[in-house]
Amino acid sequence: MRNIAIILAGGTGQRLGDAVPKQFLKVAGKKVIEHTLDVFQNHPQIDEIAVVSNPNFVNEIENIAIKNNYTKLKKILQGGKERYHSSLSAINAYDGDKEINLIFHDAVRPLVNDRIISDCIAALDKYKAVDVAIKTTDTIIKVNEDEYITGIPARDYLRNGQTPQAFKLSTIKQAYKLALCDPGFKTTDDCGVVYKYMPNELVYVVKGEQFNMKLTYKEDLFLLDKLFQLKSIAQQNETITPKAQQKLPVSVIVVFGGSYGIGLDVVNICNGYGAHVYSFSRSENGVDVSNNLLVAKALKEVFEKEGRIDAVINTAGVLDKEPLVNMSYNEIYKSINVNYIGAVIVAKESYSYLKESKGVLLLFTSSSYTRGRSLYSLYSSSKAAIVNLVQALSEEWYDYGIRINCINPERTKTPMRTKNFGMEPEESLLKSSVVAAVSINSLFSSMTGEVIDVKIKR
Repeated sequence: MRNIAIILAGGTGQRLGDAVPKQFLKVAGKKVIEHTLDVFQNHPQIDEIAVVSNPNFVNEIENIAIKNNYTKLKKILQGGKERYHSSLSAINAYDGDKEINLIFHDAVRPLVNDRIISDCIAALDKYKAVDVAIKTTDTIIKVNEDEYITGIPARDYLRNGQTPQAFKLSTIKQAYKLALCDPGFKTTDDCGVVYKYMPNELVYVVKGEQFNMKLTYKEDLFLLDKLFQLKSIAQQNETITPKAQQKLPVSVIVVFGGSYGIGLDVVNICNGYGAHVYSFSRSENGVDVSNNLLVAKALKEVFEKEGRIDAVINTAGVLDKEPLVNMSYNEIYKSINVNYIGAVIVAKESYSYLKESKGVLLLFTSSSYTRGRSLYSLYSSSKAAIVNLVQALSEEWYDYGIRINCINPERTKTPMRTKNFGMEPEESLLKSSVVAAVSINSLFSSMTGEVIDVKIKR
């Protein structure tokens, strides 16, 4: 039985209050619909994908398909004014096929996972209609037109519906055939059509996930971004992944700040797996990241020797734990130059090489970026600037195939930290080798524009 994913992308963005439909807004470095398509493209049980688009944005979908090389995306269909018009467009596109499974999913639910999709497909072996839902946690009240409570249903049997919704083609086709004969037909989802017009057909419910949320309002963009960060934590490996092991021997990697701490661990791990890794730092070979000429020279030397650069990692940084008013201007300039201007210089000088190789830039922030802390004013503000730099550049350079992320480690045992805080309990600190491993694995992921949190696994 062929499994066809139908991605419903006909929204106009009215509820979001934006001129751009919400499926084309960016979060975690990509358009929302790209995240969604990635999941179905990479799912081994999905045989084909069709996107039902707002007619005004078909060209946008075509460009996305070409740019991302979505090999499973075979049809780009036009939707209509109502949501059910999009479903009908897909049903009609596959009418005449042998029995197939249609898996309808909202383009604006980019965090759907493989488990949900697999469970829907498995359920279609027994049932002809499948929904996805999670338990309702809030108390639901029923009111009348005067806003008085008229009922409080028991939560035990209430669920919040999600997508995908999956069907045998013959079943959803027959349900809509009956529905369209009803002059009063109204619906907001496809399972509701089967439930109402084919009452003898059981609609099975697969367990969803809280994070499989739908982008509806502007506030949801912030939540989605944070959920992508949590997803990156859940997927982290503290050891080098098989994919990274395979790619490292044929990769050319430049590390700035590679003489100590996390940078040194990155260099040692890369060397251990046979990567062509080059380390530059002030103490090792006199390369100061705040000097654009030295950074440019270092990158040029590597390129002339190797013929390409696949990844550039900047771990260089300084931490001055001191009140701002006690710092000299030389100390202030040094802190800003190394912690922020250095990252800007590394990014700018790496651009042409990474554009040619469609490579990766990896920068580092700190957990202090979310809130300025006493005695860390320059360090915290510089690290906050790094996050904004990464998010902005990931969009500026996305069309050139350059991926850009930043690592945000919890408190990590490094020489820089020991110098400022002395000896601390071992169990309270991340090992720098763990941060290095997550950093290396991120080079060979599909992530871009993300703040990759690294935390102690408790």
